[in-house]
Amino acid sequence: MIDRILSDKEVIRLRNSLEQHNNFILTCHLSPDGDAVGATLGMKHLLEAMGKTVHIIAPDMVPRSLLFLPGAKDIIAYSKYTELANRLVGNAQMIICLDFNTPKRLDNLAPVITESKAKKILIDHHIGSEEFCDLTISYDHMSSTCELVFRAILGMNMYQLVNRKCAECLYAGMMTDTGNFTYNSNDPDIYNIIAMLMKKGINKDRIYQLAINTSSADRLRLIGYSLDKKMEVFADCGAALIILTKEELQQYNYKKGDTESLVNMPLQIPEVYWSVFMREDDEYVKISIRSQGDFAVNTICEQHFNGGGHKNAAGGEFYGSVEDARAEFDKILDEVKAQQNEENTNK
Repeated sequence: MIDRILSDKEVIRLRNSLEQHNNFILTCHLSPDGDAVGATLGMKHLLEAMGKTVHIIAPDMVPRSLLFLPGAKDIIAYSKYTELANRLVGNAQMIICLDFNTPKRLDNLAPVITESKAKKILIDHHIGSEEFCDLTISYDHMSSTCELVFRAILGMNMYQLVNRKCAECLYAGMMTDTGNFTYNSNDPDIYNIIAMLMKKGINKDRIYQLAINTSSADRLRLIGYSLDKKMEVFADCGAALIILTKEELQQYNYKKGDTESLVNMPLQIPEVYWSVFMREDDEYVKISIRSQGDFAVNTICEQHFNGGGHKNAAGGEFYGSVEDARAEFDKILDEVKAQQNEENTNK
């Protein structure tokens, strides 16, 4: 038996919204990860099973590692197909926003979504969701948005509409957002949900192999270079930093998703309890931060990198040069040292 999370009011409003509208747009955050892609695709397959017309519009391209998911190749990247996306949003009756808590996470797509006359629903598991939708379903203690989507499906008594495609996408999101269930995954209900998804015919071993354990030769070389030549360790602050410039990425024929999970690797070092990865992009520096224990990284991303996330997993964007992003990291190190000194003084 899986615990009921959503309130009766949320369930009724969500079900009525899905049943009463026919033309849907689904969207997720910039640089979509497995949870964002899995949640939007899972919802797409559910709605299509209800006979609805559904399009997914993401701010930018889906990582190559997730293109095996059913429907992923049909996701429209706003950065590439802007006119088509604007037209589809203009015709939408309902927009469902998944896996982000503020419109700024949509980048250039944000004004298109917020100014749309369509009804809007937010389904998310991040802290501090902004009120920009008609219905907000946000539970930050969930392991993933995909878990929350599945719980919503159960609450609406729609499990019978979940097909294999829907189940594969939701499982992939749950798996990737918990590091293959190695963190933020101690709730027994998670494994009951996995069992219910497996009953729909998914092959969880295949999903793991394709999403996490498959790499090109270029990606493996890039990871090796990053750890050997670019990783800095600041043992006195428990930190590690990896920065990759556009030139370095191009040297290894970088494809979107090739640096996925790189930020986690320095956490294997006993002295490191928080790890930062910076990747230079065309318009900003992409920031990913991970941590262990009680060290909160979501506040760092909120205060320094226009982002947010969870206590131990967060991200954002720095609008400036790589050098300036590095200087911001140095400021954070100084803050951590000052806090450590204060704590030692008060002992």
